[in-house]
Amino acid sequence: MSDRQDYDACYDAFMAIPAEEVKAPGIPVESAIQENENLYLWSLDDKAELMGAGLPETTIDSLTVRNGACRTAEAMWKREQHTPQDAQKEWEERAPAAYELHGRLLHDFRYAFRNDPRLLKKVSDIADGTGDADMIQDLSNLVALGEANPELLALINFDVTLLPLADTTADELAIVLAQANGEKEIDHQVKIIRDRAYTYMQQAADEIKNCGRYVFWKNEARLKGYRNIYKNKHRSSGSNNGDLSD
Repeated sequence: MSDRQDYDACYDAFMAIPAEEVKAPGIPVESAIQENENLYLWSLDDKAELMGAGLPETTIDSLTVRNGACRTAEAMWKREQHTPQDAQKEWEERAPAAYELHGRLLHDFRYAFRNDPRLLKKVSDIADGTGDADMIQDLSNLVALGEANPELLALINFDVTLLPLADTTADELAIVLAQANGEKEIDHQVKIIRDRAYTYMQQAADEIKNCGRYVFWKNEARLKGYRNIYKNKHRSSGSNNGDLSD
């Protein structure tokens, strides 16, 4: 699966984590993801031993999917780190294409639904209104209307790729417009999602590491793959005492 598919697959699970259990990253997220990718490959060679100590196979198998989900969430968070000036510039660059798409969908839908007064009324209701926020909402409404009536659109050879394009455009430009207007709440929401995806990833990684340290506590050749590499490299003082937290 792609990272975005991993994100979609894990979304419900990491959003269900109790708020008090969600943790902000303690190390750079890119470093955590890379460390966990290495951990996943390392643990595959020890799967039988880890499972023999009670670690569910699904925990191991899910780690790479959780990594992909976290990678997507981190990319979304970084993308939203716009100043109002940055967001305004992005809006000015992307808005013309969004308005053109908006007009194209209205044009196509009016023709496709020309013989259905009920659907034509819905198109007119969507088109009623002005302004940037209204245009973004119109795109979302047009997507829903189009997805509900594919047969009529097919009769005019409508380009069905315009619907997911409109859906993505509406989602992304809603954030850009909010940032351009100086609204910070959207940034906060995206950060919370990133933190949840990170927590979900680390839950599996920690289970695997703890089990690996337990199983291979006297086998340094295998034990080294279950250590916290980044934290150990950047630890200013202290030493390995042989516990399960290194």
